[in-house]
Amino acid sequence: MFARQTGKTFTTTLDIVDDCFEAWASGGRTRWVILSRGERQAKEAMEAGIKLHAKAYQLAYDMAIEEELEYDFVPDPERPDVKFKALEVALSGGSRITALPANPDTARGFSSNVFLDEFAFHRDSREIWKALFPVISAGWKLRITSTPNGKGNKFYELMTAKDPVWSRHEVDIHKAVADGLPRNIPELRAGISDNEAWDQEFELKWADEASAWLTFELITACEDEAAGDPSRYTGGPVYIGNDIARRNNLWVAWVLEQVGDVLWTREIVARRNIPFREQDAIMDELFHRYNTVRLAMDQGGMGEKPVEDAKGRHGPLRVDGVLLQGSTRLNVATIGKQAFEDRKIRIPMGDTALRADLHKVRKVIGETGGIRLVADDDSEGHADRFWACMLGVSAAQIAPEEFAYRSAAPSANSERNPLRSRHDDDQPALGHDRCRFRPGAF
Repeated sequence: MFARQTGKTFTTTLDIVDDCFEAWASGGRTRWVILSRGERQAKEAMEAGIKLHAKAYQLAYDMAIEEELEYDFVPDPERPDVKFKALEVALSGGSRITALPANPDTARGFSSNVFLDEFAFHRDSREIWKALFPVISAGWKLRITSTPNGKGNKFYELMTAKDPVWSRHEVDIHKAVADGLPRNIPELRAGISDNEAWDQEFELKWADEASAWLTFELITACEDEAAGDPSRYTGGPVYIGNDIARRNNLWVAWVLEQVGDVLWTREIVARRNIPFREQDAIMDELFHRYNTVRLAMDQGGMGEKPVEDAKGRHGPLRVDGVLLQGSTRLNVATIGKQAFEDRKIRIPMGDTALRADLHKVRKVIGETGGIRLVADDDSEGHADRFWACMLGVSAAQIAPEEFAYRSAAPSANSERNPLRSRHDDDQPALGHDRCRFRPGAF
């Protein structure tokens, strides 16, 4: 278990290349598979790890990369549409190393040594482990590295189990710096500005998930490399959640596009200490850029005027003011949580500030048994991204209306009256048409 940015992938890929070198030196060969949480991480492990170390070996020995491949890996021939991008290198002597995204299908697809990179962040970590264990129990090697990610995953179970089967090691930020890692710990801590995130990601303390509204497991399960990129917008209906702030806290607009039954994050705009006119200009630009069906804004406190102004600019049917108080606050958060539980939302991958903000809200049980949602203030705000996300998801629950119409044929009177202006209904009958109506469209 390693702290963030302390070289866990770099050093483990060196161990893999070392193993291939030993096999080559003894006249044999070996096979390694790296399972990463996504295609980007798999490519990074290959480019900044495996290839770098292999080239270093080539400087001193004759072992070299003889072949580089990139192909679509199909784990089940009966489901050819399910495929994953795989990167592979072949070394002198026949040893091969493959890197690809982790899931139960890819875990079953190989019989080899395995490196599980950032295992606590893998979706379906228990299913991956279940699929993988018969493979490694045949005598292959297994390396697992990760930063903690709450207690709701297989990595937590492996690290805290009392059995003597596994060799467990921990490198927190203090040990890494003591061993020579060039990092300034006070600057790092000031930069992350979140005590819970610091404790978990740098000091390797397991976060208490019992009271978290969104657990780290829920959050990371909905992360996707394609989320958060405005260029991937497909033209579908868009819902925006807006948490309003003027000083200290963040002003956040969270843009969600509905693709099928999944809400894809296309953009998250977060600003601090910007004037209301700039907030309005950003929102107007989002309305212009996307097919915005509905905007849900936090109307509490200073939100009254921004909501009123937005309704004036974009129409009251497209702008909802939401008072995040009492039962409404809990209802909005519950709708958002259900989207995470059902995997009906995709959020940007690997954004630690976003992850910490979504995890910041906690449920507190009052004396009467009622649930309250609370969040501590810090330099990153007051769970502002969380509430913008929840508002955006809740805005998407009311689908755009659809209606049908039939054009009317010209009346006899209109034909006789030359002064009557031509009207839409004077057009030839077009038959029965279905039109999609979005609130605020005329």
